[in-house]
Amino acid sequence: MFKPGFFRGKDNQAISWEDPLATGKIANELFSYLPLNESIPVLFICIGTDRSTGDSLGPLVGTLLQDKLLPENFYVFGTLEDPIHAVNLEEKLEQIYEQFEQSFIVGIDACLGQTKSIGTVQIRKGSLKPGAGVNKTLPPVGHIHMTGVVNISGLMEFFVLQNTRLHLVMNLAKTISDGIYKAGLLYRFGQNNENDQLLINEDML
Repeated sequence: MFKPGFFRGKDNQAISWEDPLATGKIANELFSYLPLNESIPVLFICIGTDRSTGDSLGPLVGTLLQDKLLPENFYVFGTLEDPIHAVNLEEKLEQIYEQFEQSFIVGIDACLGQTKSIGTVQIRKGSLKPGAGVNKTLPPVGHIHMTGVVNISGLMEFFVLQNTRLHLVMNLAKTISDGIYKAGLLYRFGQNNENDQLLINEDML
């Protein structure tokens, strides 16, 4: 669907939500992946359920994004009101793909990881694999994906997700949604700017 060299981003280190520059770092990295052609819809598919604290990151991000002024070709799917989760994922994706035949997709989900990674956000090239952390086989989502590490991986991961602190998940959701909003600001400027080095300045926001 996309030409070689379409992905301009690079896989960088995880970004902690506690970093004062976290939202700017997320914005810069996300922007580095986005197509600058405004005719290409950019879809943010936020996966998860509000029935599990740890797994509520995606719909929290989607809900927070609904209140932000995003570029006209940015679309958000998956909210607390209308979540996209393991039960309805295939159906929802089919509906989205029918509506948007050519688009750039960003998958967003919670994940489990090492203790040192808890509270960090990662942006990576390639599809998100929902349910992998709890041994579920679900369709891959996205050309790139954003994940927030909400708790430690290991045994009883379903139980771990259920007992994750909402405080951490909410802070991750705010950080990710604010980063996407700032990436949208960069996107508006970048549509007519061929300089890939355009970066957001925290002092300007």
